[in-house]
Amino acid sequence: MGGRKGVLEEVLSRALHADDPGKYSVVYREFNRAREIELLEFLELSENFKTIPASRIILVKKGDEVLYRTSRSDLLKLL
Repeated sequence: MGGRKGVLEEVLSRALHADDPGKYSVVYREFNRAREIELLEFLELSENFKTIPASRIILVKKGDEVLYRTSRSDLLKLL
């Protein structure tokens, strides 16, 4: 993820550098279902977006608060 920061990149940057990343979770598309895991686990699993691209992220949450939601209807229908 590079270039001008989008909403997703801003949320992730804030989580990693200005907050406790352990409070955040990521919901992403895994095959034909949504999977939710902790942010740090997602970054390790995705090898910093190499094996799981940011385009597969559906939501980023801090606790129960949704901080990012994709606008892609094909991903939102998995929720």
